[in-house]
This record gives sequence, C-alpha cells and structure tokens, in this order.
Amino acid sequence: MMTLPILYSLQNCPYAMRARLAILLAQQSVRLRPIVMKNKPAEMLAVSPKGTVPVLVLKNSKDSLELNHNNQSIIDESLDIMLWALNRNDPHDLLYSNNELALPEMLKIIEENDKQFKPSLELYKHAKRFHEDTQEQYRLACEPFVQVLERRLSRHKFLMGDTPSLLDYALLPFVRQFSKVNRQLYLQGPYTHLQRWLNSHLQGRLYAQAMFKHPLWLDNHEESLFGG
Repeated sequence: MMTLPILYSLQNCPYAMRARLAILLAQQSVRLRPIVMKNKPAEMLAVSPKGTVPVLVLKNSKDSLELNHNNQSIIDESLDIMLWALNRNDPHDLLYSNNELALPEMLKIIEENDKQFKPSLELYKHAKRFHEDTQEQYRLACEPFVQVLERRLSRHKFLMGDTPSLLDYALLPFVRQFSKVNRQLYLQGPYTHLQRWLNSHLQGRLYAQAMFKHPLWLDNHEESLFGG
C-alpha cells in the first residue's frame, strides 16, 4: 500500500467527488486521506501550497504533470486527476476513444461548467442560504447551462450518447448541488430528462462507493485504501 498514490480529498467538495468517481471507474487504487478545509494537513500544503482539494501525490512516477523538490509528482486539478486515471485504464470507454472529436467536446463543456456555471451556482447557493433578493437572478444565470444538459439528455440517455462518458461524471457533482439549492423548484422545473439522469447516478452503487465516509486522516494518520 505504501507504493500507491496519495489522494487528499474533501467529502462533499464537487471537485474531489469527480476525482473519486474517476478513480473508481478506472479501477485505480490510492491511499485516501480525507480532510476538512478548516484543518488542512501540513503534508498537503507542503506539496500543493494553494491548499485546495483534490490533490494526488505520485511518488517517483512517470505519470507526473509536475515534479516538486521532493521528487513527487503532484496533480492538484480535479479534471487532470480524472484524465490521469482514465488514461491508465478506461474499461467503460468514458473517453469515447473511437471518436476523436468527443474528448475536445467534453473538455469544452467541462470548462463551461467550471468557469461559468459553477460561479453562478455558488452565488445561487449563497443567495438561497441567506435569503437574499438576488436568488432568482442567480438561478436564472444557471439556467442556460442546465437547459443545454436537458436538451442533450432528451436525445440520448447520457450526455454524450447512449453510454456514460467523462462528461457525465465530471458534471454530476455540480448538477447535484444545483438540484439541492431549491429542491421544490427543481422538481417542478422543466428538467424531466436531467432528473432521470441525476437520480440514476445518485441511486447507483458507484456513487455510494465514492461517497462512503472514511475517517479523517488527521485524527489518527491512518490512510484508507480507496478504489481498486
């Protein structure tokens, strides 16, 4: 187990969730170190000073994206962790390897999610939590992206076609957050296909595995074996 990569992760962070999903889907094994943001491990900050999760540490690995002074390969962007895992093993062909246009299309939509939809979603969540008058404004700002997903899912079962893809699992945690902000409005909204898609994921075994709550690493410095 000591030779396995180390994954620093936060239970409900959507970026950490997408990384854990990909590691499971790629049948990779890591040493999981669950953390909380109010008490970040010095070991994590030493290798990734920006202090966000997920962080994957690959000691002396050829899979590196960058190498620090301790000769450790660090991947500290969630999408890069997903691609690292699936490039090692993609048994469900989530990268749609037979379609050279598929991955660029998926990466473009994921970028829209991360740079446009997610900031609007954060404002929507904040406005709902603090009962601000801007709640409807920020919900409407989320709508264009959500409606694009709804239209895609009206044409086929998953976001890219009739089988799951990287795109489905990269967006899943964020759509889940959107569905929870104003639950009643979401359930009454024009999201028939999106609701079906989201429910099928949330009720599945994979999601349960990804969301299993492991002991916090700083409590006893005992790592959990994750994936495989």
